[in-house]
Amino acid sequence: MKHLVIIGGSKGIGKAITNTFLETHKVTNISRTAPDFSHKNLAHYSCDILTDDLPEIDQVDTLIYCPGSINLKPIGRLKLDDFRADFEINVIGAVKAIQKYVDPLKKGQNPSVVLFSTVASKLGMPFHASVAASKSAVEGLVKSVGAELAPKVRINAIAPTVTDTDLASKLLRNDKMIENMTERHPLKKFLNPQEVADMAQFLTSEKAASISGQIFEMDCGIVSFKI
Repeated sequence: MKHLVIIGGSKGIGKAITNTFLETHKVTNISRTAPDFSHKNLAHYSCDILTDDLPEIDQVDTLIYCPGSINLKPIGRLKLDDFRADFEINVIGAVKAIQKYVDPLKKGQNPSVVLFSTVASKLGMPFHASVAASKSAVEGLVKSVGAELAPKVRINAIAPTVTDTDLASKLLRNDKMIENMTERHPLKKFLNPQEVADMAQFLTSEKAASISGQIFEMDCGIVSFKI
C-alpha cells in the first residue's frame, strides 16, 4: 500500500483528498487539528507547519500540501505583514514540507508532489494582490523543483477557482453571493472539494506518469473563456 503524506488534511479540500485516498493508501495527515473522522489507514500528527518540527517518516510515495489563505483587501489596506503571512503559509510551508520529505520521496514508489495555486495567478482580479503574489511563487516553485527532482519525483500544482469550503465561506455566505459567483463563471458553477480531490488523485496516479512541472487550472472557464 502506497503512503500519502498530506499537510492540512482535516478540513476543506484537504479533507476531501484524505477521504479519497483512504481505501487505497496509508495516509498520514499532518495538521493543527485532528480530522473529525477515523479510518484504519489514517494516522494523524498535530502540528503547525510554520512553527513545529515535522514528524520523521522513512518513505513517502505522495506528498500533498493543502494549507492556504484567502486574504482579499484593497492594495492600500494590505500591510506588509499580510504579504508576509500569506507567503509563509502558501510558500514557506510548502518548501518546509518538500525539504523535510524529499529524501523519503526519492525512496518512494513512483513518487509525486501536489501543491496548490489559484486562478488569481493567471487572471488579474481586484483585491487579490497578496494571495496572487504568494501563489505565483508556488507556481515558480513547481517549475524549479520539478526540474531538479526529475526524473525521480514528479511535482504539479492545482489552481482552483472558488471552492465550497470553510476557507471560502465569506465569498459564499448568502444566496445572492452564491448566485453572483455562479454567474461569474462561464460554466455557471464553482468547485466542490471532491472535484479537486479527484484531480489530485489523478495527478498522483500512474495515469499522470508523464506529467510534471505543470499547473492545472480548475477554473470553471473563468480564466479561459470570455462569454
